[in-house]
Amino acid sequence: MVFEIFMSDPLAHSPKGVVPAQTYREHVENVRRLAVANARFATATYTGNKDMFVEAVEAAAIYHDLGKLDDSNQEVLRRESREPLRVAHEDAGVAALLKSQRRESALLVAAHHAGLFSQEVEQSKQRKLFRNIKVADLVDHNLDRYVTDHAATGCPTPDWIESASIHRCGFTRRVALSCLVDADHSDTARHYGNEVRYDPPALRWRERLEALDNYVGSLPAGLTDSERLRNSLRRQLYDACRGASVDPAMRSCDAPVGTGKTTAVMAHLLQAAQKKELRHVFVVLPYTNIIKQSVDTYRRALVLPGERPEDVVAEHHHQADFGDVSLRQLAGLWRAPIIVTTAVQFFETLAGHHPARLRKLHELARSAVFVDETHAAIPSHLWPQVWLWLETWTRDWRGHIVLASGSLPRFWELGDFVVPPKKPEDVPDLVSPALRGQLEDAEKVRIRPQRKREPLDCKTLIEQVSNQKGPRLVILNTVQSAAVIASRMRESGQSVLHLSTALAPVHRERIVEKIKERLKNKDEGNWTLVATSCVEAGMDFSFRVGFRESCSTASLIQISGRVSRGGEHSDAAVWDFRILDSLLSQHPAFTVSRRVLDSLFDNKLISMQSPSQLAKEAMRLEITEGGKENAQRIRDQENGMEYPDVSRLCQVIQSDTRTVVIDNELVTALRGKQRVSHRDLLLNSVQIWSSKVVKLPIAPLFPNRMKDADQNTLYVWDAQYDPEFLGYMAGVLPILDGLKDGCFLA
Repeated sequence: MVFEIFMSDPLAHSPKGVVPAQTYREHVENVRRLAVANARFATATYTGNKDMFVEAVEAAAIYHDLGKLDDSNQEVLRRESREPLRVAHEDAGVAALLKSQRRESALLVAAHHAGLFSQEVEQSKQRKLFRNIKVADLVDHNLDRYVTDHAATGCPTPDWIESASIHRCGFTRRVALSCLVDADHSDTARHYGNEVRYDPPALRWRERLEALDNYVGSLPAGLTDSERLRNSLRRQLYDACRGASVDPAMRSCDAPVGTGKTTAVMAHLLQAAQKKELRHVFVVLPYTNIIKQSVDTYRRALVLPGERPEDVVAEHHHQADFGDVSLRQLAGLWRAPIIVTTAVQFFETLAGHHPARLRKLHELARSAVFVDETHAAIPSHLWPQVWLWLETWTRDWRGHIVLASGSLPRFWELGDFVVPPKKPEDVPDLVSPALRGQLEDAEKVRIRPQRKREPLDCKTLIEQVSNQKGPRLVILNTVQSAAVIASRMRESGQSVLHLSTALAPVHRERIVEKIKERLKNKDEGNWTLVATSCVEAGMDFSFRVGFRESCSTASLIQISGRVSRGGEHSDAAVWDFRILDSLLSQHPAFTVSRRVLDSLFDNKLISMQSPSQLAKEAMRLEITEGGKENAQRIRDQENGMEYPDVSRLCQVIQSDTRTVVIDNELVTALRGKQRVSHRDLLLNSVQIWSSKVVKLPIAPLFPNRMKDADQNTLYVWDAQYDPEFLGYMAGVLPILDGLKDGCFLA
């Protein structure tokens, strides 16, 4: 819809360069249209009151910018300026909607910039619920004029409704805010040219399933008897998952590593998407580095002739949700048919309260989700509340989910996690007990981890690793420790590769290819890979020996899957160890999980139980060893509508990081206001703890725009960066060597 601008027309957005101002009427009409479309798509199969949901979103969209009609705000909007609006514009919409008894719509308007509320804070305002106390009196004085001017533009006015109490479903409220925020951000970004119209490809679930059938059917049968047996069982797993009932909506898949879950579970989800008329299929993975190989597989198998692979299968990693309007086009909006993302991105979105993160949540309605490596997805204490959200989503919003792992902990059968605990038939496995037994029998002898009882310093660790036959894998808990060990090993003349998040994704991909080539070359065995947990899950690596800094039971199980995967090394070993060295930093997040792991070693359960049993027992102990209080705190805050606290407590990774761009050409393009793709930004940046920003050679991308070091700020790396080995740690180690205590990065 195009509106001609007259001098007297009120504005919603100011001019910027060659881009003219946008009228208030145009923006409100566009946001209303987009928000209603979002709400209707989301509620197509919603089991709640669809009309009430859509009306609440529509009313919020109509009045979301009402306060921009204030004369002082219009004065600012009529000129090109970075001056903020003089009157907080949300408050007028909140006041008008409360006056019309539309409380749910009012809170959406209050939250569409500030984020979802804290009930304690709102109650402290007494009779000014959801209001901005600083401007409330001024707004109340001028409210009738705002409403009159709004109607004079030709925009509709929400009707008065019967007063209704605010519902207590946090998930539903987040979806509603998502519908509004996405519409508002989309129209603003479109007006300024920061987003282009995106028409996702047709879903074509049936055809994609046929393409997947053909892809799996074309895979080689194998050259040896053992390969043919394994591939035959993989095909049986595929057929079992493909033919499994899509009811109930919550399923599990407990199949060993290397049995083809990537394609088998996808076949099931495509069936569910076709039969239930779903909008998206999500694949949730624990680490960013394993996204690429899954994306490559899905693009080869699911993209149809004439389609662009990146339009069909989108990869979404890093926490690149930017509130700044100039960067919104870089956010992953979950609009492709198939989205491969991280557990951090997915689960922190479920728990989110901030508009930039919640913008995409409404796309989850009527979708299917595959949580791979479930045991490593999120900390144990988060599952009780996350499970409640997933139940709400599957029950009310037509969601379908498969929880899968080679060591699947059925925590939903434990009363400490789910009340009442689920029975096996409530979350049935896609794999029959008979087939699972065959798959487990086909696995080679599982390596039983051992532990080094005494802590190791840097020198001793390197000596003990070097004394083992290669190829060797060493996993440490922090970026700093991995870089120090890798650097010291190379300085001593050893052949070593390094893989951690100190390298940008584009360079990690290159290192992964080098690792694969070395592992294929059986004559090149005397070398070591030093890494962080980014190699634990999903990587098709097979080393002779593995060393894992003590972390958690799940992590120790995972490294066993990276050592002698096919039973090719009769002398294979996995060692759990602890470190004690000023140059090697300790990760603060693993205190409880390390204590649980020690208990399992002491009680000899590590050598007696299956991976799934171990993972389940470890989760039970972790929740009782200190996680139960944290889990209850999250549930209490969610029930008490303390949404900012819920978002904070549900951080999957308890670290406050900043996005730092390491590619100079990309920096030049961004500063020159050139359009940069979301993918290019992600591939050429790293995440660094915010507490280290002032200590490291890092500068804000746009210094003049920076108010504080918040997560919406992009930074630039301004020191040595080694794309072949240490990444940004090449510029940090010289600084580290000069510190007295050596403690710097986690």
